[in-house]
Amino acid sequence: MSVPLHNPALVTPIGAPAPAGRDVRPGPVGSPSVPFADVMGKTDGVRFSSHAAQRLERRGIPMDPPTLQRLDDGVRRAAGKGSRDAVVLVDQTAFVVSVANKTVITAVDRQHMKDHVFTNIDSAVIA
Repeated sequence: MSVPLHNPALVTPIGAPAPAGRDVRPGPVGSPSVPFADVMGKTDGVRFSSHAAQRLERRGIPMDPPTLQRLDDGVRRAAGKGSRDAVVLVDQTAFVVSVANKTVITAVDRQHMKDHVFTNIDSAVIA
């Protein structure tokens, strides 16, 4: 029996290395392009739910180390104030975060923000 080939239509699990030859979306102008899985594997802080990871991939929201650090700092500030669920704004992206679990639940870029209402949020942080 032969080894099955990798199906490029499948999403690579968080933390797993990207398959060879896979395109990486570019980050903001002037920033180096970093594979999403590489950024995710370098943090012991904020984690991303599978829904949030899918939103980032689908909407092409860049996650580079400085953005991830600012998000993590925003979550720490929210935790310091006793927040449970927060919207953390980093540049043009809103991240809905379960502060207690340090888990991003979803991410919305500016283009999609006008259609969203955030509920069950007890704080907002501008990071």
